[in-house]
Amino acid sequence: MTPGVVRVADTVRRPASDSSAFTADLLRLLDERGFGAVPKYLGQDESGRDILTYLEGWVPHRYQRWSDQQVAAAGALLRAFHDATRDSPLAAGQPVVCHHDPAPTNFVFTDDLPAALFDFDLAAPGDPLEDLGYAAWTWCIASKYGDADRQAHQVRVLADGYNLPTRDRPGLLPAVLSRLLRNVGFWAQRPCPEAAERIAWSHREHAFTTANRDVFEAALTCRTPTADDRGGPLSDPLDRSEKLEHG
Repeated sequence: MTPGVVRVADTVRRPASDSSAFTADLLRLLDERGFGAVPKYLGQDESGRDILTYLEGWVPHRYQRWSDQQVAAAGALLRAFHDATRDSPLAAGQPVVCHHDPAPTNFVFTDDLPAALFDFDLAAPGDPLEDLGYAAWTWCIASKYGDADRQAHQVRVLADGYNLPTRDRPGLLPAVLSRLLRNVGFWAQRPCPEAAERIAWSHREHAFTTANRDVFEAALTCRTPTADDRGGPLSDPLDRSEKLEHG
């Protein structure tokens, strides 16, 4: 949980930060566009903290193995979030607004499935593959398990859940590798006790993904074309409007 974040009744209070204004605008945009799988922004309290609605459910506190159903649901939810930001002023000429940290620990689960997103401190305009590459790493890839075939299958499941068009799939593995290197740079600029291990971990995952690149890329080609490939309408986003942010 982000330091200083507390629950007060059915709200979450977060210390204001440099990202507060953009986050507030983003949550208002999503609310206006009917995307309910995020907290609502309610303003600031007397202490200057941002007030968000509390999202019922549970949040994983560590990375772990996930079922295909959970991975597919995460992909679909990420797609719905991106679609809700397309052609908006907040996207600032980029295709979408990216979350930039769509790891399992930033999803709220209900009925054992990811049902909502929270923690938009890093949100900014970007390309969908930036988020999808990060999600593929944090949801599907772990060198400690070593089973590249199973992990590659789940990267495909994530891409299928996201409804990623065939033409965009060759960019997914490069996006994973790019996000791993960006994570190295992120922690290199933050001198803290855990930085060295986070950097070493990112290097391990980068080496594992690179060594098994052919396996991952082959899995991504095993897919039935969708409406996106044919130029048809996008798939309907997940309807999670009844869900309200966690910590």
